[in-house]
Amino acid sequence: MRVVAVMNYKGGVGKTTLTANLGAVAAARGLKVLLLDLDPQTNLTFSFYSVEDWQDRLKDDRTIKRWYEGDMPGRDVPLGDLIVTPERVNKLLDDTGGRLDLISSHLGLIDIDLELAAKLGGTTIGSSKRKFLDLHGCLRNALQDSQFQDYDLVLVDCAPNFGLVTKTAIVACEQILVPAKADYLSTLGLDYLYGNCASLVQEFNDYANHGGGTEEHWPIEPSFLGVVFTMVQIYSQQVTLAQHGYIEEVRLNSRVPVLENKVRNSPRHFGDAGESGIPAMMRASAAKDEVVREFDRLADEVLGALELTGGAR
Repeated sequence: MRVVAVMNYKGGVGKTTLTANLGAVAAARGLKVLLLDLDPQTNLTFSFYSVEDWQDRLKDDRTIKRWYEGDMPGRDVPLGDLIVTPERVNKLLDDTGGRLDLISSHLGLIDIDLELAAKLGGTTIGSSKRKFLDLHGCLRNALQDSQFQDYDLVLVDCAPNFGLVTKTAIVACEQILVPAKADYLSTLGLDYLYGNCASLVQEFNDYANHGGGTEEHWPIEPSFLGVVFTMVQIYSQQVTLAQHGYIEEVRLNSRVPVLENKVRNSPRHFGDAGESGIPAMMRASAAKDEVVREFDRLADEVLGALELTGGAR
C-alpha cells in the first residue's frame, strides 16, 4: 500500500480535481484505491456524492470528522467503518478489477484542529512527547489495520493549511504530491511547505527515537514526489511563455522536484467536476481526447514513481 498526501498551502490550484481523477484512473487500471478527504471544503467528497446524498447518507455517521472527535482520534469509531464505495464511478470499474472507495469529509472539520491542539499538553515532558506522537501518528496507526492492506493506493486530499489534521496526513504518508498553478502566488510557498514538512519529520523522529514513543511510533521519512503543474495554458501545443517561466523557476531553484507531465486548463473537462459523480478522465465521451492522453501520461509518471502497475502492490 502506498499513501500519498496531496497538498498545497494555496487553494484553487486543482488539488481536488487532481486527486479525484488520479484515483479514478488508477482504479480503472485495476488498482484498489482509497480517497481520504481531509479538506473541510469537502469538494473531493462532492466529486462522487451530491450534497443531498451526503446530507442523507454520510453527514451524521460516515465522515472523517467523527473519527477525529472524542478524547483521541479513532477511539470512538474505527477508521474502516467510515469507508463508502461511490456507486456511479464503481459501476464503470466492474470489468477492470479495480475499486475506488472514499472516506468523506465534513464542513465541521475546520474546527477539529483547535480541539486537537488542546489535547497536546502534558504534565511532564515525557507525557507531552507521548501525546504529540499519539496525535500526530493517529492516522498512520489507523491505516496499519488489516482492513486497509487490501488497498494499493491511498490518496489523502489535505486542506490548504498546515494544521494538525494536515500534519497527521504528512506523518501517515510516504510521498507528498503538490499541485500548483504556474503563477506567482501558487509557487511562492513551495519551499516554505518543504521546510515545514522537514521540521515536522525531524520533530516527530526526535521524539520517536528518544523515548517519547512506543512500539506504535517508529520514525517517518515522507518524501516529495513532486510538483504537478495544473491549469496550464497551452498554445500551439506549447505551454504559454509566462507560465513556462514560472515552471522553469521552480524546476531550477526549488527543493521540491517538478514532474514532467502537467494538467492543462480545460473547463470543458473539469468545469462541471462533481455534477455527474464520475471524474472527467473516466467519461467515455472523452476516451480519445488529448487532455485525457495527457492525464494518462501524468498517471504513468506518478504510478511509476510509486512502483504501482495494474493490480500490483
